[in-house]
Amino acid sequence: MAKSKVAVLKTRPETVLEDVERLMQLAGIEQALEKGTTTILKDNISWHFPFPAANTTPWQMEGTILALQNAGFHDLVCVQNKTVVTDAFKGEDLNNYKPILKRYKIPVLYNFRESDIRWIEYKPKATMRVLDRIYPEGITIPEYFLGRNIVHLPTVKCHIYTTTTGAMKNAFGGLLNNKRHYTHTWIHKTLVDLLAIQKEIHTGIFAVMDGTTAGNGPGPRTMFPVVKDYMLASADQVAIDAVSAKMMGFDPMSIEYINVAHQDKLGIGDPREIEIVGDDISRESWGFHVGDNGASLVGDIMWYGPLKGIQKLFFHTPLVGIFILGSEAYHDYYRWPLKDRKVFEQWKRETHWGKLFQKYETGEVWAEQEVVGQR
Repeated sequence: MAKSKVAVLKTRPETVLEDVERLMQLAGIEQALEKGTTTILKDNISWHFPFPAANTTPWQMEGTILALQNAGFHDLVCVQNKTVVTDAFKGEDLNNYKPILKRYKIPVLYNFRESDIRWIEYKPKATMRVLDRIYPEGITIPEYFLGRNIVHLPTVKCHIYTTTTGAMKNAFGGLLNNKRHYTHTWIHKTLVDLLAIQKEIHTGIFAVMDGTTAGNGPGPRTMFPVVKDYMLASADQVAIDAVSAKMMGFDPMSIEYINVAHQDKLGIGDPREIEIVGDDISRESWGFHVGDNGASLVGDIMWYGPLKGIQKLFFHTPLVGIFILGSEAYHDYYRWPLKDRKVFEQWKRETHWGKLFQKYETGEVWAEQEVVGQR
């Protein structure tokens, strides 16, 4: 298999929009996507609260839209999903996507609204590693995804169950229905199956990953944000996840979902076979670690520990509501008000990316752009 290309650039708030466009060009955006068809923007809302590194950033979203439009991709649609712990409407509001989507006239569809998107049974051509056994009644996907491009907008961060999370994991929310929790015991192979399905149904796949602030620790929500000033892009979902994992300090091929996807020839996971274009990242190894938090300990026991054999009793019955309420209480009523909001406010106050986020909150960023445009 030929080398895959991943573009990586060091950036700063003053140039980030232009840098995202250059990044996407370096990564071959015009060759990766099919012109003349709809392109889905699939942002990443890991937590509806605007915790640094957890979610797609507003400059990542705006920069990607501008780059796509300048490259001739004008039919853009944003697709949102919800999870058992995230509210899509709250997330797009608190993370400042709504004014961006309104400014560029990008419609939004919600894959959990029947009036927006219909779910249909899909029979993959590829041999599934686990999904056909997890969903013996049939695999369902959003009908709207068939025959369209998709651009994923993940962030550079750790994940308590997959070590790292990025482009491959970003398909999880959009492509699987609200019974995604059935798959957690087999999450790595689930991500591989989803990438195989994506390659069958989409006319083009691309990812723009934000590492301006990266997430260390027990992600994808309760992390330690670290300013790193990097953005990545690639048409190879495996390669971009491998490069971001290596930058975080992990061995990509030791991470199951990357290794298995590489074995299945769905992309390149071995850094020696990946061409890095843009900036030199040969010395980037940040020493990140995953760790655990209170909520993840429950998952460890239920999905991977002694109760794994009877998980259907808890997650395939109304009892799942107990775990949903527990997770919501932990994240939204304990972690956010007592711990993580303070981290967010400090980041917003003290870092250059936090100050840019504030400008998106107040709308000041638009006024600055207009002044620059008039020069």
